[in-house]
Amino acid sequence: MLLPSVITILLVSYTQAYSALQDAQVIAEFKRESELNHTKIVRELVHRANWASVGTISTNGYVKDYPMVNIISIDDNNEQKVSTGVIRFLLTDLDFTGNDWQSNNKVTFMFTDEQTLNCKSYNKDPMEPTCARAMLSGQVTKMDKDSPKYNSSLRVFIDRHPAAEKWIARHQFYLCELDIQNIFVLDFYGGPHQVNVSDYYAINI
Repeated sequence: MLLPSVITILLVSYTQAYSALQDAQVIAEFKRESELNHTKIVRELVHRANWASVGTISTNGYVKDYPMVNIISIDDNNEQKVSTGVIRFLLTDLDFTGNDWQSNNKVTFMFTDEQTLNCKSYNKDPMEPTCARAMLSGQVTKMDKDSPKYNSSLRVFIDRHPAAEKWIARHQFYLCELDIQNIFVLDFYGGPHQVNVSDYYAINI
């Protein structure tokens, strides 16, 4: 059954001038939207990305209390290089994000399909809703270096980001995880969809 919004579009096209091609396009777009698996799209965006844009509330004296944005290298693999959905990343107190989270550990990570140039290859502008993007909000959790999983998680991270070995030695980087509280994804026209966090972790890609 067509949604009211789709029916409205069809009725408008009929009152103006019937166009079989326009009708076909509207129906095709509705069908495509109905088949989108929003949860899977988020997991795939996270897994394919080597980095994310991260927003914090700034503690820097020049822009205190303004939003601050940074680029953070990320990894969600396990030792078998399979996606877990768990977002791990390195921080240092010498950087914006490292200072900001200790004052307010609420952050938002943004991932977009354009990070892998997938949108450009299909001639999509990065701002188009069909160029999928996901915003994952949560809290920074500093991993315990004495935890049994710390060293293995760090090895997996370095395997994906070899330069990280130098960062750790020179600038006291430490491994963190994102405790995800909310997920939004925009992957089609009509506004963002909210994705359940437990569904995000449960899906296989």
